[in-house]
Amino acid sequence: MSHIRSSFARLFDWPLTAGIGLLTILCLTLLPDAPARAAQVDNIRLWAAPDHARLVFDLSDHAEANIFTLDNPRRLVIDLDQSGLDTDLASLELEGSAITAVRSGVRDGGGLRVVLELSREVEPRHFTLPPNEQYGHRLVVDMEYPGESAVQNPIDPIEAMIREQEIAANRHRGESDEAPSVDVDAAVASQPAAPHPRRDIIIAVDAGHGGEDPGAIGPSGIREKDVVMEIARRLQRLVDDTEGFRAVMIRDGDYYVGLRQRTRIAREQKADFFVSIHADAFNSPRPNGSSVYALSQRGATSETAQWLAASENQADLIGGVDGNLSLNDKDEVLRGVLLDLTMTATLNDSLAIGGQVLDQLGRVNRLHKSRVEQAGFMVLKSPDIPSLLIETGFISNPDEESRLRDSGHQQRLAESIFAGLRSHFRSNPPPASLLAWQRDNQRSPSSNEYRIQPGDTLSQIAARHGVPVGQLKQANELNGDVIRVGQVLRIPRS
Repeated sequence: MSHIRSSFARLFDWPLTAGIGLLTILCLTLLPDAPARAAQVDNIRLWAAPDHARLVFDLSDHAEANIFTLDNPRRLVIDLDQSGLDTDLASLELEGSAITAVRSGVRDGGGLRVVLELSREVEPRHFTLPPNEQYGHRLVVDMEYPGESAVQNPIDPIEAMIREQEIAANRHRGESDEAPSVDVDAAVASQPAAPHPRRDIIIAVDAGHGGEDPGAIGPSGIREKDVVMEIARRLQRLVDDTEGFRAVMIRDGDYYVGLRQRTRIAREQKADFFVSIHADAFNSPRPNGSSVYALSQRGATSETAQWLAASENQADLIGGVDGNLSLNDKDEVLRGVLLDLTMTATLNDSLAIGGQVLDQLGRVNRLHKSRVEQAGFMVLKSPDIPSLLIETGFISNPDEESRLRDSGHQQRLAESIFAGLRSHFRSNPPPASLLAWQRDNQRSPSSNEYRIQPGDTLSQIAARHGVPVGQLKQANELNGDVIRVGQVLRIPRS
């Protein structure tokens, strides 16, 4: 008993702070578990795109969600544990989306249930985002529309090149035993000239960022996604108003498009050129001026280019996707060779066009750099389409932010971008384009040139001028393509 009394007495001999700490621990262990902190839905935002809709819940704290669909009628149910609603659902603008109505209620056992009534089938997915400079905790719900994805079954030029090389290799090894051999070159050479398509040159216009991704924000609160959309729409009108050109908008509203998806949309639309428009920021208000960037497969050509590429490539983290181009199922050596060949060819075109655009931009705005910069921008990594990323200015610079929101300056920027593109394509039009047809028909063929007439075949033209078909094709870089009426062929000298 004295031993117990002695021990108890020693407890009160401890310093006061230690005693209080021990009592606190004892009290906490006797209390029941504290309930998890409830998250409030402070706001709900919706972005409607042609092939999907995105719903973003702004939360006061992290919350787990369970999402599922119901039929008859179609509904999407969003359950948030330990959450409440602190916003007016009636203010949510539903136009352009598959959502026809929104209602909410309290789940059995607590928590929030939000029910979306739908006009069509959707494929939902969801993820959470941590706080950043603009927003706090968020729950993002994406609703894809089956069968209407702008990138469904995209044409992959790498796959096509691999198939062509495999076919050629099999033919060379004599492995095609099931069918009689066909002289493809002879068949093409005997085909009559097709009417010239006189097609438009297609420019894919990409307004950077969008939807949940506002891009950079200027000192007065101007958002990059809004500025570049205005410039992109002005560029679209200039392109569409010019004979022989047609614009394709990668996004035509305020919604998010993944970086890799942007280049896939351009490829699906058979774009001849891809231009991504931005008005980015730096970690200092001092940088200013316009810049033009092409892809770099090795390293950035300046510290600014490297910083901008890193910040732009983070956009897909907002979208919750991974935009890497996968060729893992291809032979390693073949994969490397094909990517190197295609990217080298398109990169050379990108740098040439970029020089023309940079020259025109320098006439309406100060240039940040006097040459085309290069960096690893994911949005430029389309191996078969020449691409540029244009920084119209630094929105982080107060003076430049003021100019970027001026409609006159926006128009001059769009005009300078298109002037550079138009100058290049008038000098180097794609063979099947209207500009190529106009060029060929406005010049008088020299003694070593021939303009193709209706009914001509490649073999007839070769025989008429006493040159082998293969040599004629090589001199004109035909690569087995069908010839067209009005096309001018260079006749190699024997």
